[in-house]
Amino acid sequence: MFNIEEELKKLPLSPGVYMHKDSLGNVIYVGKAIKLRNRVSQYFHKNSQHTPKVLAMVENIAEFDYITCATEMEALILECNLIKKYMPKYNILLKDGKTYPYIEVTVSEEFPRVVRTREVKRDGNKYFGPYSDSGAVSRIIKLIDEIYPVKKCKTKEFPANVRPCLNYYIGKCKGICINAADKSEYDEMIESILKILNGKDAKLIKDLKGKMLEASDKLEYEEAAKYRDYINAFKALGETQRATMASDRDVDVLLPLAAQNSQIVAQYKVREGKLLGREIHYMDEADPELGGSGNELIEAFIKQYYTGSAKLPKEILLTEHIDEEDLVKGLLDNTNAENAKAKSDTAHRTKITVPERGEKKAILDLAISDSLQVVKGLDERAERDAEKRDNLRNEITKLIKRASDIEGSVPYIIEDGDDREYRIEAYDISNMNGLDTVGAMVVYEGAKPVRNDYRKFKIKSADAEGDDYASLQEVIYRRLKRAKDNDAGFNRYPDIFFIDGGLGQVHAVQNVVAAFRMSIPVVGLAKDDVHRTRAIIFGDGTEIELRDEPMLYSYCGRIQEEVHRFAITFQRGRRTSEMTKSALEEIPGIGPARRKELLRHFKNIESIKRASYDELLECDSISSKAAENILEYFGKK
Repeated sequence: MFNIEEELKKLPLSPGVYMHKDSLGNVIYVGKAIKLRNRVSQYFHKNSQHTPKVLAMVENIAEFDYITCATEMEALILECNLIKKYMPKYNILLKDGKTYPYIEVTVSEEFPRVVRTREVKRDGNKYFGPYSDSGAVSRIIKLIDEIYPVKKCKTKEFPANVRPCLNYYIGKCKGICINAADKSEYDEMIESILKILNGKDAKLIKDLKGKMLEASDKLEYEEAAKYRDYINAFKALGETQRATMASDRDVDVLLPLAAQNSQIVAQYKVREGKLLGREIHYMDEADPELGGSGNELIEAFIKQYYTGSAKLPKEILLTEHIDEEDLVKGLLDNTNAENAKAKSDTAHRTKITVPERGEKKAILDLAISDSLQVVKGLDERAERDAEKRDNLRNEITKLIKRASDIEGSVPYIIEDGDDREYRIEAYDISNMNGLDTVGAMVVYEGAKPVRNDYRKFKIKSADAEGDDYASLQEVIYRRLKRAKDNDAGFNRYPDIFFIDGGLGQVHAVQNVVAAFRMSIPVVGLAKDDVHRTRAIIFGDGTEIELRDEPMLYSYCGRIQEEVHRFAITFQRGRRTSEMTKSALEEIPGIGPARRKELLRHFKNIESIKRASYDELLECDSISSKAAENILEYFGKK
């Protein structure tokens, strides 16, 4: 038993990071302290004037842990890393911090590629972004691909007798696989791409104009038209980049906003003196220490967004100074130093400035003016979304009531003013010619999928193999049994079951629900001849034709497609995994442990096939003999 009073006495009077945990051992808050004992003890002092948020957190603290650090700066760095690792409930969190895409130029490779990625590593490659508009990333990469024949494949070593792919024959690749590429020319091409991604496209446009005129003089009008289209595309890309500074500094402007009942940071990026665009970052408002302060919101954003980023701006402009500004500057210096060491960015310092006059103040004022329109637009969208949400909830309420009346059960109905959303669980069965049967469960709360609650089921009963009804019954039985046994992964019951199928599937599930003496209504989602969601089927055989219900048609169709996708993906993945295991089982000296490590390292059988001798040896358990056996099996020796 963790005795908080006794453990507080053991805390050192040194800098460090503390972690509050709940009764299940989950980290719910991470903080740093100059003196750990003093800071952590404050949470449990009865006379402390805590905010309601802090009080709510303290009630959930069952134990705490800590890590000592040599300095406060070291504690700050560790705090940032632990927040990203645990995503604690009561810390302010940058939502979807890993979802924004980057453009990566793999300069660490002999012949670099230009790719889209969502993970930034200090691997010597060049990263540009993140971009909140993923469509912009696709357009930029497509545009570069149209002009520059860069390498597309990941393969680093090619067999001597390899044939070039289609990209080589249509002029979209230099033919690295057949040694047709000139290294110096390729490097010049990559240098041009890097300049474009840094916003330095003036020379490119000039070169394209020259080629356009040259082609026109030679009466090669199709070629001239191609260069004209390239020029127009780059100009269109640059039209959103308004010139805002006489200097060519890279600057970020950060503004705290309140809209849609959310805490938001608006980030304006100025690169090479041009305003490239605006990104809106939603922040989780659970942090008990905040109390709605924009100052602390910005500080939390800087710590999370820029720490570990492979490229930082030269300057950050704010409307007011943040509390731990010196520490945060040190944190940015540390990140910049690591980036310079990894060669992902040039060595520089990132200043934090609150401008009062001049062009920097003009940029700040421009951002503030724009942010007012942002807030207005977000609030208007929130009103529209709320109306749609209420309409959808009303439709689901009617659906649940009708299904429950038919089944003679008592449903749970959400009352007006209750913010809770209905929980819908949808199920589908998938197999391959009656074999390898699997079940899938997807969860929606209102209009939003709850992907953390998705579940997969391997059908265990031999009698259920290939039988949709029996398979469904097994899946629903296992799901309800796990909930009854207080399994944390299944402890929330749905308000209604959506089943992919017709009346037979509905009855099969109803029988299982009845056996558990539960009142969860069940409906089926039937498809038409072209596999589009056609109708909702109730237990008495009556239907709602969805062509007459546009909102339900869109909603149910989306859910049915999602559960079908999830089931098919799981079933195919299992089949591919079994085929991969079978192939590796035939290689002498490759047992279960080595098979597991090979798949963990290379991800799939194709990567193992392409691996070189040295790449195979990167796996700890693969010996020289084992590597030779693998190469021989795949015909590379």
